[in-house]
Amino acid sequence: MTSEPTTQGTKNPYAHDGEKNTMPEADGTLGKKVFIETYGCQMNLADSELMGGVLADTGYSSAESLEEADVILINTCAVRERAEDRVFGRLSHLLRFKNDKPELVLGVTGCMAEHLRDKITDQAPYVDLVIGPDAYRRLPALLDKATGEARDPVIDVKLDKAEVYEGLTPKRKPGVGGWVTVQRGCDKFCTFCIVPFVRGRERGVPPHEILRQVENLAERGYKEVTLLGQTVNSYRYEDVDFADLLEQIVPIEGIERIRFTSPYPTDFTPKLIETIARHDKICNYLHLPAQSGSNRMLDEMRRQYTREEYDQLVDDIRAAVPDIALSTDIIVGFPGETEEDFEQTMELMESTRFDFAYLFKYSERSNTYASRNLPDDIDEEVKGERLKKIIALQESISAEVFKSKVGGTYTVLVEGESRRDPNELCGRTGDFKTVVFPKADGRDIEAGDLVDVKVTDCTSHTLLGELA
Repeated sequence: MTSEPTTQGTKNPYAHDGEKNTMPEADGTLGKKVFIETYGCQMNLADSELMGGVLADTGYSSAESLEEADVILINTCAVRERAEDRVFGRLSHLLRFKNDKPELVLGVTGCMAEHLRDKITDQAPYVDLVIGPDAYRRLPALLDKATGEARDPVIDVKLDKAEVYEGLTPKRKPGVGGWVTVQRGCDKFCTFCIVPFVRGRERGVPPHEILRQVENLAERGYKEVTLLGQTVNSYRYEDVDFADLLEQIVPIEGIERIRFTSPYPTDFTPKLIETIARHDKICNYLHLPAQSGSNRMLDEMRRQYTREEYDQLVDDIRAAVPDIALSTDIIVGFPGETEEDFEQTMELMESTRFDFAYLFKYSERSNTYASRNLPDDIDEEVKGERLKKIIALQESISAEVFKSKVGGTYTVLVEGESRRDPNELCGRTGDFKTVVFPKADGRDIEAGDLVDVKVTDCTSHTLLGELA
């Protein structure tokens, strides 16, 4: 699956597009300097933080610039072709730093390393290190090997069905919210998706390890935690399911909000819905990928649910949590999609009224079932027209949703100053909407504070307000 995601003009807040160092500074460390660029989703950022922790524990520190780096790591995503194209272009750009400093170690890590190791070494032979998502525990030793007399790239892309990085602590930059990975890999094998092939089979992190990391976040002043998993609500460890895990996290003092992404519709149990409804700490926002409104397309995608089952799930969730906000993923132009199939997707969007959506036109990802067995038979112009139509539809729905919030008062977790105006603050509501509001004279409000804001106006994707 690839193409430009559309969130009604808003960049996916979970996405990362490289070129900034995501290796947090290690206090007092004078070792070799590392620069980690991250491309892709929140899972990739969480893995970069994990690598940062592993490296900091062995004496590495953060480089302030590419020029001072001894190690440059590109942590990559393989879900979309555009991300791969960007990484190859970025590697060409980074070659000049290696030319200036021959001892520099340049590495590619993550899903793309797993997926395209041969292409990387062929197309970018100057890369010193290629490692997959299950090799981060060995990263210091692999860097030592790459720094030594190795004349060929050091490669470690073996998938490990037992590796969940228990006992390691990610190195995080200060902030309001943090990630905790509760599940690695995926067992769904959707026909368009490469994730099971680059991240391996599904396995849950032990609950005590998850609680340790959440407690660590709270001790460091984080107010919000987002639990990560490819199909996060299918989490299971021995007799603990995802609802049980949430119950264990809720009592942790200091954590004010709990989010999770991305759940899979089939694994949304009545028990989980009841747990979400019962706890105020669990945010009233869900990203619930639909992919299509056509049963025929869902079957071709191997999505394991029907349109009717998806609709019923949405009804059940909204009955239990009436103020829930929903977002989704939609693919148009999947092999064999007829105009009728596409119209059924439009009907799904119109009836469900998602707050926002990530919208894509299909293109093949190598090694997936679809690339091997389903001819990519929809004309690119048709795909583009269908994408334009669902973008326009979602834009209109989102505008109405945001306008309906005007006049209401909502609790906002402050994230800091607005990027456009230092006299304004910004934050998010529980249902994941960005709110911008002026600072108030005489009130010292800091990042991490929870404040009530009355919404007085809105743009198509942002609420505007004033302190209540």
